[in-house]
Amino acid sequence: MNTNNLDNPVWLALTETHRPFAIDHNGVKLYHPDICPFGSFTKIEETAKAMESYHKLCDNFFIVGNEPVIPSTLALNKTFICDQMLLNKLNQPEYTHPIEKLTEQHIDELYELVWLVMPGYFKKRTFEMGDYYGIFIDNTLAAVTGERLQMNNYIEVSAVVTHPNHIRKGMAKQLVAHTSQRILEKNKTPILHVDQENTGAIKLYEKLGFKSIRKVTWRHYVSNSVVI
Repeated sequence: MNTNNLDNPVWLALTETHRPFAIDHNGVKLYHPDICPFGSFTKIEETAKAMESYHKLCDNFFIVGNEPVIPSTLALNKTFICDQMLLNKLNQPEYTHPIEKLTEQHIDELYELVWLVMPGYFKKRTFEMGDYYGIFIDNTLAAVTGERLQMNNYIEVSAVVTHPNHIRKGMAKQLVAHTSQRILEKNKTPILHVDQENTGAIKLYEKLGFKSIRKVTWRHYVSNSVVI
């Protein structure tokens, strides 16, 4: 399969499956900020105007892929270089915990868990981007993984989160495998993005069969008067 179009994954998602979530600024596409604060572009000359407009809706957000021209009201806060990984054949792990598909009744608990472990980008309506799966311990959500960017041929595995009280129990590995299997059953290819410095996570994904295919840059922008 030709993966060249995955060099701009947010743009591809907002052009294909997630088109209903897109705010389109003539060559710059961004998710509705209630869904996910991500954007990307194909026309660099339109980025400053588009980001200025989006900033009125969202006080901080990510531009994924190439570096944009930013307006004077915004500043680059952080840059993340991520390995983009792709799975063709899943190496199934041993499953030791029951896995449940989450429903709208779990949105608040999902939101609280993700913000506990990885605060900053997850919205309650991020749940609408795809399917989410969780492991419950004593009727409390202990770990979760779900789907984020969705395209015609690919779905991104994301929100790989385990409560600090339950780490090193194999939950993340089992949830990533389960989510990937569900994606494969939809006749789509699982992908994911992981910070290149997170070598532990990269090794876990490699054990499941994921392979790195390129680097993708995520740039976080905030008001130039704000320090995060």
